Amino acid sequence: MAQTDSHKPKFRRRAEHRPDELLDAALALFVEQGYAHTSVAQIAKAAGVSKGSVYLYFSSKQEILESLVKRAVAPVSAAALGAMPEARGNTRAVLAAALGQIARRMADPQTVAVPRLVLREAAAIPEIAEMYRRAVLEPAMPMLAGLIRAGIASGELRPVDPDLTIRSIMGPIVIHLLLSEIFGIMPETGLSLPELIDNHIDILFHGLLAQPEPTPDA
Repeated sequence: MAQTDSHKPKFRRRAEHRPDELLDAALALFVEQGYAHTSVAQIAKAAGVSKGSVYLYFSSKQEILESLVKRAVAPVSAAALGAMPEARGNTRAVLAAALGQIARRMADPQTVAVPRLVLREAAAIPEIAEMYRRAVLEPAMPMLAGLIRAGIASGELRPVDPDLTIRSIMGPIVIHLLLSEIFGIMPETGLSLPELIDNHIDILFHGLLAQPEPTPDA
């Protein structure tokens, strides 16, 4: 007897969503017990499939992790970088747009869980750091350095070292995540990435010193 049309779409939907189901199961296990202590067999069990089924979609545990980064973090980086050319000529607007994209997308718990995992595991597992560098940092850092160089060339920014400057720009965000996720030092308002970025942009362009009150003309 031929399979009915009502059955076929259900099977196709199941097959299409299976990689995401496996990634969801892997992420939950990586967060709970760590990357090194999670096996492919455990991921399969959590997703309700056989171990062999996992290998239909992913060749290894490392490929599962790479796919998690591509699914969650790479689109954040792409969205941030995509916002940059639209505001070229106004460095503050460019950075606010790019960092704002990061903050909005990191509001998704499944998205922010991936950089949290990388921060916790990268020092002990070099392949995690290498993979994250290739997928996220290598595309982003040259474009950010180019933004600083363009601002210097136009006279908008004073001469600074572009490579060191992008570390100064991204450093507070990384430290914020480290303090919150590794050391458990959380601001009273929670992770609050949008508020952190607004504060950071303000300090970056205005400094910490209060501006003196203008003196009346003699």
